[in-house]
Amino acid sequence: MWLLIKAILYISLLAIFIIVLSQENPPLARLSRTMGIAITTFIIVGILFLRIYGMYDIGRRKSKPIIYSISLATFFTDAVVYLQLMIMNTITPSISAFRLSSIGALIITYIVQIIIIVIFAYAGNALFFKIHDPESCCIITSSQQSLDCIVRALLRFKKQYKIDYILDYKDSAIWETMDKVNTVFIQDVPIVERSKIVQYCYKNKINIYFNPEIEDIVEMNAKYYLLDDVSVLNANVKTWTMEQRIAKKLLDMGLAIVLGILTSPIWIVSAIAIKAYDGGKIFFKQKRATLNGRVFEVYKFRTMKENVENRSVTDDDDRITKPGKILRKIRMDELPQLLNILKGDMSFVGPRPEMLENVNEYEKELPEFRYRLRVKAGLTGYAQIAGKYNTTPKDKLIMDMMYIEQFNILKDIQLIFQTFIVLLKSDSTEAFKTGGSQEYVFRAAENDEKEYK
Repeated sequence: MWLLIKAILYISLLAIFIIVLSQENPPLARLSRTMGIAITTFIIVGILFLRIYGMYDIGRRKSKPIIYSISLATFFTDAVVYLQLMIMNTITPSISAFRLSSIGALIITYIVQIIIIVIFAYAGNALFFKIHDPESCCIITSSQQSLDCIVRALLRFKKQYKIDYILDYKDSAIWETMDKVNTVFIQDVPIVERSKIVQYCYKNKINIYFNPEIEDIVEMNAKYYLLDDVSVLNANVKTWTMEQRIAKKLLDMGLAIVLGILTSPIWIVSAIAIKAYDGGKIFFKQKRATLNGRVFEVYKFRTMKENVENRSVTDDDDRITKPGKILRKIRMDELPQLLNILKGDMSFVGPRPEMLENVNEYEKELPEFRYRLRVKAGLTGYAQIAGKYNTTPKDKLIMDMMYIEQFNILKDIQLIFQTFIVLLKSDSTEAFKTGGSQEYVFRAAENDEKEYK
């Protein structure tokens, strides 16, 4: 049933494009080379962008993220097929040169497609959760801090997961408790104990989620080898090759120049708004860490009042100016970092350049945080796209290490395209909370007695 619903959605998007555009491009409406090429291109390019942004995975994601993903994939697919159609039109006798026509039809096409996507996203998730009850879950963890981390995420997905049990990994009751649930979440449990829990879940066909450690990332990116008849995993931990660095540098320079030119109107409007508001400086400079810990000054549009305390942003921060709120909301305050890329301080894709104060603070509790400095800091990346401003240091590290260990130039291009999603996500700039109540409380096990609320 779900496969059929997905097929109907994707075919509908293609049909809308063909039907609307064919009003001004008749070859699209009949069996012809133009129709065949357009449909083939739409399917191939559509699959490519759906793999970049995300499929119609109802039940696993909320409706809005699904809408954002498929809408962006459809936008780029429409644009590519439309340009191809305009090129093919130049070979007709009545058209002697390339020109962009049917713009109005293209806009109508995209509007209708978005309406269809919204209907399918909300209706699909509504149907899914009407059929499927939330998974009964057990959280096995080691501290209140770890519990808060996973609960904060799960509470956003109440239709998918229902927290029924919270256990300390030392509690002897975990084995009988896991038999009562569909899914087990393992958060910050020591490797040895985690392995035992994973083996038990695998044996008893219980779904498992666990937060990765550095060892897991190394293992994920290792290659399988046979030494004679002995199975081994080889983790070839080394720096990027010269070819990879040259390709990345060329991509950085080319994109920084092109985007600098295309966004020049935003630079002008932002500069005028900042200057007109309080007459202060347009740019904000701050020391950050990049490759091998080298310190550089990152450039941003100033979004805060001048001469205020330098600390991470919190909810309702009164240091942020009115123009600054808008710039931070749409993430345009980071545009001047294109200058850092041209200077060679940063790369287009890489770990977020953290404030030096934060780096020193994080490394006290998490020495591995320095592993992020094996590559240049980046304007965008896994942590900037999937994470938030207030994402925990450990989760930032894991995301960045995944990027470093899986690097290839195609992955950079994929992440650049995915950056458009950040502009649509309302929670990507979510600040650090200044307070809040705890709905779930952790208590360490003592004498094998359950002390959980």
